[in-house]
Amino acid sequence: MITSLHNKRVAAAVRLKKRAMREKDRRFLVEGAQGVEEALASGASIRDLFVTPSSQERLDDIVQAARTASVPVHSVSPEVMGHLTSTVTPQGVVAVAAFVDVGLDDLDPEAGCIAVMVEVRDPGNAGTILRSADASGAGGVVFTKSSVDVYNPKAVRATAGSLFHVPVVRGEDVEESVEALRERGFAILAASADGDEPVYVRDLAAPTAVLFGNEARGLSAEARALADASIRVPIAGRAESLNLAAAATLVLFESARQRSGRPLAEGSSRLARIVAGAAHDIRSPLTALKGFARTLVSKWDQLEDEQRLMMLEGLAHDAVRMETVVSQLVDAARLLSGRLELARVPTDLLAAVRAVQQELGQWEQAELVVVGDAAVANVDPVRLRSMLLAMVESAQWFAEQGPVEVEVRAGPPLRVSVARAQPTVGPGDAHRLFEPREAGSGGGSKVGLFVARGLAQAHGGTIEVDASGRLRLTLTLPSSSARPHPGTSGGGH
Repeated sequence: MITSLHNKRVAAAVRLKKRAMREKDRRFLVEGAQGVEEALASGASIRDLFVTPSSQERLDDIVQAARTASVPVHSVSPEVMGHLTSTVTPQGVVAVAAFVDVGLDDLDPEAGCIAVMVEVRDPGNAGTILRSADASGAGGVVFTKSSVDVYNPKAVRATAGSLFHVPVVRGEDVEESVEALRERGFAILAASADGDEPVYVRDLAAPTAVLFGNEARGLSAEARALADASIRVPIAGRAESLNLAAAATLVLFESARQRSGRPLAEGSSRLARIVAGAAHDIRSPLTALKGFARTLVSKWDQLEDEQRLMMLEGLAHDAVRMETVVSQLVDAARLLSGRLELARVPTDLLAAVRAVQQELGQWEQAELVVVGDAAVANVDPVRLRSMLLAMVESAQWFAEQGPVEVEVRAGPPLRVSVARAQPTVGPGDAHRLFEPREAGSGGGSKVGLFVARGLAQAHGGTIEVDASGRLRLTLTLPSSSARPHPGTSGGGH
């Protein structure tokens, strides 16, 4: 039995209580029966196992497993065990294990949600989150270099052996971690008490990495800016906020629930993804509106007339943008619930297109070339405008060369085609333009064409896309023999 603290094996182990020594040796201490048992079962590289005589019989299975794995087993006095451990009442067993962390490239986008620790300082929280990641089947945990060392003895104890089950990355820069994860196909979310959307409406089944911040301060503005969107855990009671580990656990298990194949009702789940995808489209003009309004109120007397006019025009522009997105979301909800009602009137399609041309030209948003015939369709003018705006915007974002050309042709059936040269999508992928897209997945409305196609179908028509040669979106509508209703040129809001 070893009774001296000067024993070489003991001294080499005791020094691992200091981070600098752990980094130098790339080894750490595992205290307690459960942690040691999990380390041995996982096949981790164990250099030494220390056990007190009084505990050896109780821990016989662990001792035998260590000997089977050719791990040296050392019997030590209670005094030596006290120096090896960091607890008041040691469990009588300590192992020396090699580091188990992996690189960012080893994280599998299909394996589950990734938790990214940013300035997380409490080792208990860190260990608990890692344990929750293990229990929920998460794809891994990233401890950035601003966070606690996962090999801290208290953190290791808090993991209860989960450190040996979950891929762990450590010591990476926050910005570099986010960039590497995004390049590998992960959506990046920031978890915050004032996040933009509840965690339960966000699609967490797709490859996702979630940033979790400091226990007291949360995520910094710089860290939040790295994310595609922010999420929160809704709190119904009077508690101001949740403990970091509790919040992270809820997020990880919500991801697990979504990945398990037990989604929300189909319509609600789909609408949730649509709302999540359109969050940035609403947030961007809303932020601009608040900024312009705040400046006008606080500095009106200091601004020149030209500056005031510019800001007022900006307010009007962003108000129209936000109104358009909100209308799309409302129509998406009505389409999915089967409650869409159309106010159909005979409408001149060519006049409706020219109204959209004038509207976009007012804000210098698009160069439109409009040609065609007078053609009357029995449509809802407000929904027709929504369809036309979505088609024009998609031509702008997903094709790169020349003006957007809009052509109206009398039927039967009636057709409005929107085209532009040099598409950025291939013929095989063009149909995906009609799918709701995630925030951070490129420019343009994330739901515009999805809603536009639903509106076209509600009118008895279709919207088709062709990306062979040019990007061409074609709206087809039933013909109408009636005259256009006065004031229904399609420019209404």
